[in-house]
Amino acid sequence: MSRDLQALEEWAGALLAKLDAGERRKLMGNVARDLRRSQQKRIATQRSPDGTPFAPRKLKVLREKQGRIKAQMFTKLRTARYMRVQSTNAGAAVEFIGRVSRIARVHHYGMKDRPARGQPDVRYAPRELLGFALQDAKNVSDLLMQHLKS
Repeated sequence: MSRDLQALEEWAGALLAKLDAGERRKLMGNVARDLRRSQQKRIATQRSPDGTPFAPRKLKVLREKQGRIKAQMFTKLRTARYMRVQSTNAGAAVEFIGRVSRIARVHHYGMKDRPARGQPDVRYAPRELLGFALQDAKNVSDLLMQHLKS
């Protein structure tokens, strides 16, 4: 995967060097928005960048009721309000902002956290929220080619 990203970086770097700063910034904004959209879809399907499913939630015992958990994980976290896009003529980034960045970091790396005041610490299973998949690399190269054609 890292070799694919390095090859994409070398190929795109040479093409991007020929664009002026305004065009690069505009292209990086499009790339960042496209990456955010793909990350949001992937988080909604609860899959890691490599395609493996997220670790399932632990079931809470409420009134000894059986059944599946109907609420999805990270519904608010994947909205554009919390998943921000930064783009400059030098690069693009998709990141979580504010207090939710701590929540995202805890889940991404599988760290310990206290769910609410007065409760014991809980170790969360690692769930890779942000990452670069092979399909993302293909989408970035397609966006670059489309931008250069126009």
